[in-house]
Amino acid sequence: MKRKPLLTSIAAAILLVLSAAGTSFSSGLGAPASATSGAALATAGCGKAPTLTSGTHTMQSGGQTRSYILRVPAGYDSNHPYRLIFGFHWRGGTASDVDSGGTDGYNWSYYGLRRLADNANNGTIFVAPQGIGNGWANSGGQDVAFVDAMVSRIEAGLCVDTTQLFSAGFSYGGAMSYALACSRATVFRAVAVYSGANLSGCNGGNQRIAYMGLHGIRDNVLPISSGRALRDTFVRANGCTPRNPPEPAYGSLTHIITTYSGCTSGYPVVWAAFDGAGHDPGPIDGSTGDGWRTWTSAAVWQFFTRFGPNPPPPSGNRKIVGEQ
Repeated sequence: MKRKPLLTSIAAAILLVLSAAGTSFSSGLGAPASATSGAALATAGCGKAPTLTSGTHTMQSGGQTRSYILRVPAGYDSNHPYRLIFGFHWRGGTASDVDSGGTDGYNWSYYGLRRLADNANNGTIFVAPQGIGNGWANSGGQDVAFVDAMVSRIEAGLCVDTTQLFSAGFSYGGAMSYALACSRATVFRAVAVYSGANLSGCNGGNQRIAYMGLHGIRDNVLPISSGRALRDTFVRANGCTPRNPPEPAYGSLTHIITTYSGCTSGYPVVWAAFDGAGHDPGPIDGSTGDGWRTWTSAAVWQFFTRFGPNPPPPSGNRKIVGEQ
């Protein structure tokens, strides 16, 4: 992913959107969230021949033809319910950038999560949706409706654990992940927002969902205050004890990860602030550069995989809107 050359265009585009609308741990990622033991909650796609395969797919949603890239694990077993992770691209990026890993290739595919899933032999289905105009304005909720349609199709065609849906995205993709946290907390178990802001809306934001925010103190595109505001939405919703967690000093070239205390069991809020790279999902400690060797991939992977098979979140009934 050619991140640095994109920053100028990303900055201009996001400012337009806004006008229109080493390592230090404070408390780490914390102990694993409580989970109720028991079988995964399987979908209709379990126990039958898959109707979806890896590759680019199209579908109708909201009267438009939309596309997404799907990555089904090698050796897919229709009797095994899989984790499902959505990876949303940034402003000006594409689904292909997320899926391929761009210039960093496989090592950065899905922000490095695909490599870690493969290394752990941990069955995970990945999906990279394509935004309209390479963005996620979510006008009239159309992008959330697109996600609903994708979830419905994937759960019907593949064996998915309905308690193991996650979303991660950078910049505009982080904004989209935040929009899903607000409006689909009964569908997604957790989200990771890399350097995001409220650009895709927040319809709701009152239901509990596990939330991780990552943001740079030098971000000159979406200032860290934007990320703090998103984080605080779920500090409140999850009943966490409000606080201003420590952040690294300018010039320290380090990061600090804080897990909030007092949150409702199973619904943690984690804040990762870093110094070095500016508006970037792949900062490297001790450097102002970036790349796939960043600490963010492992931190997000650890956050997502801490959640075992659980009942659906108790904050509402799980509801998926079918294809339109």
